[in-house]
Amino acid sequence: MLANQVVVITGGAGLIGQEFVKAVVEQNGIAIIADINSTLGNQVKNDLSKELNTSNIDFVELDITSKESLENCIKYLNTKYNRIDALVNNAYPRNKNYARHFFDVEYEDFVENLGLNLGGYFTTSQQFSKYFKQKGYGNIINISSIYGVIAPKFEVYDNTPMTMPVEYAAIKSGLIHLTKYMAKYFKGMNIKVNTLSPGGILDNQAEPFLEAYKKECSNKGMLDKNDLKGTLVYLLSDMSRYVNGQNIIVDDGFSV
Repeated sequence: MLANQVVVITGGAGLIGQEFVKAVVEQNGIAIIADINSTLGNQVKNDLSKELNTSNIDFVELDITSKESLENCIKYLNTKYNRIDALVNNAYPRNKNYARHFFDVEYEDFVENLGLNLGGYFTTSQQFSKYFKQKGYGNIINISSIYGVIAPKFEVYDNTPMTMPVEYAAIKSGLIHLTKYMAKYFKGMNIKVNTLSPGGILDNQAEPFLEAYKKECSNKGMLDKNDLKGTLVYLLSDMSRYVNGQNIIVDDGFSV
């Protein structure tokens, strides 16, 4: 379904990013791991290339907050492949004070984290959409969250050290509206923009949290990291050609 498409996945060396890379390659696309960590990125590239027995995985070092880094990334990929078909905004930059409880968050940290994450998504989308406009087509998928849609269910964090960071809520809700803004702004440019909003992804969370979370869901509870692949492929493929400015939630009914 993605034959010969060149798909850039920011944060492609991360937990979800690696699954997105697999999804693209499994549909005969070319997956570009765009990550700020070159050591990890190249390792993931090599590991997944062996696992999937493919040469359709590439790596490019990318800082999503740097216009220069973005320009270099786009120039490199266009020179090598003569095309970029899609951008998956999946990176998750944050500072060392991220995820403090509400009353402990300092103004400077709040602003910095919004700048790194939401600002990074904006800048990345801006630079790639310039390229897409020149080429006459493009596809941007922003990875948001259910907590960009609904208020946090703080009760699922009871008896755990975890919380739902206020920065996360601001970033992810802003990202959903940024998607709508861009979809409208790009009218007539043949650039579509959509959001994929996952529920929680299993990653060694505490058992009390997993049990409380599952009670809010329809069947499974927390998702496996590969549960998003089908929706991503749909948004990347021609099956969603006229889906634009939308937010697709994958959360086993948690947000209902």
